[in-house]
Amino acid sequence: MAYVYILHCTGGSLYTGITTDITRRLREHADGKGVGAKYTRAHKPLGIAALWETDDLPMAARIEYRLKRLSPVKKRLLITTPEQLGREEFPLPEGVTCRVAEMPDM
Repeated sequence: MAYVYILHCTGGSLYTGITTDITRRLREHADGKGVGAKYTRAHKPLGIAALWETDDLPMAARIEYRLKRLSPVKKRLLITTPEQLGREEFPLPEGVTCRVAEMPDM
């Protein structure tokens, strides 16, 4: 099991990442002690914007790659309708699947 997530960060920015343990990873981003991403050390995460679950880390990496290539406008649209990932407007590579996951507290 792996997760792909988008975080709301200070300054209105978004951060996209992947992990196999979403609770641990969110804690790492939030504590700012150097184990989170360099980006989230400079732009404090405010909350989870969207979260998807997939079967494995390679699949999550392929989804993350697609999400990181989206414009901020498209990312914000996807955040409001996360179930659209993998459908016509937000296609995924052949054989890659994901489902909207329940969001843990940050």
